[in-house]
Amino acid sequence: MGKGKKTKKKQVDAAELTGKAKRKAERKKAEAAAARRDDAVEARSWSDVLRAEPGVSLAELDPRSTPGFDGKKKDAEEVMAELQARLTDLQERLFAESRGGGERSVLLVIQGMDTAGKGGVMRHVVGAVDPQGVKITAFKAPSAEERRHPFLWRIRKALPGPGMIGVFDRSHYEDVLIVRVHDLVPRAQWSRRYAQINRFEEEVVDTGTTVVKVMLHISSDEQKERLGERLDRGDKHWKFNPGDIDERGHWAEYMEAYEAALEKCSTGVAPWHVVPADRKWYARLAVTNLLLEALEGMDPQWPEADFDVEEQKERLARTP
Repeated sequence: MGKGKKTKKKQVDAAELTGKAKRKAERKKAEAAAARRDDAVEARSWSDVLRAEPGVSLAELDPRSTPGFDGKKKDAEEVMAELQARLTDLQERLFAESRGGGERSVLLVIQGMDTAGKGGVMRHVVGAVDPQGVKITAFKAPSAEERRHPFLWRIRKALPGPGMIGVFDRSHYEDVLIVRVHDLVPRAQWSRRYAQINRFEEEVVDTGTTVVKVMLHISSDEQKERLGERLDRGDKHWKFNPGDIDERGHWAEYMEAYEAALEKCSTGVAPWHVVPADRKWYARLAVTNLLLEALEGMDPQWPEADFDVEEQKERLARTP
């Protein structure tokens, strides 16, 4: 909500400029507006543009492309301010709706190779809304206790409650990705999981949770550059894991595993979306729009007061 007010103030100030500063402000505003009016943005939803199609080939999807948006980074920054204001409002409505007995929630699943930008999405997309209405779960290697249960056991425990936006940083899909690539369980076991995942997600949707699944699609070259940056900068060393270099040796197998997950688990109730992630600003813009479209489709409502409003106004007026 605060971000929306700030954006409005900025627009008013720009209108009061004169001369060269005014022309520059008007030009920036026009460029951002043109990007928002682009046919690709207006004619098709972001969900349609980014949805994984049958037979998806990651090798044929350019990780540096910006489907659905013809603007540049500065245009995206202009658009983001408005999107975040709308996102904040809808998230607050969803949270408030649950206080009136609403059962609905949102689950945002983020998958991608290391350095694909999951952390940036957490900060710039999820971080734009009220934290009291968000639950983030980062799934690591399963613990000894978790391994004693079916693979979906720990996932069920982390599902968002009514009014919440749940975010999975990695997810149940690790059990058909890393598990498949490294043969951690027999093929017959992980191959059954695709159907189990589809049934699980259908159950989740049936209980009132809207599922938004995003694969951040980064190129091998871009990942190598980002890993190099982490090694070059002392303030990035904490992010570096030597195991990431080992995993690069399995790049082709990971792409094959991702394609199988996209092909087998992109369903009508829980479709997959492939977001080109070599440009961080675009990935954040795309995920913001996907989450925003999901909330707009839900159209959460403010709950009606369970008390007599006029009576309470009168009571308040009588207080000192």
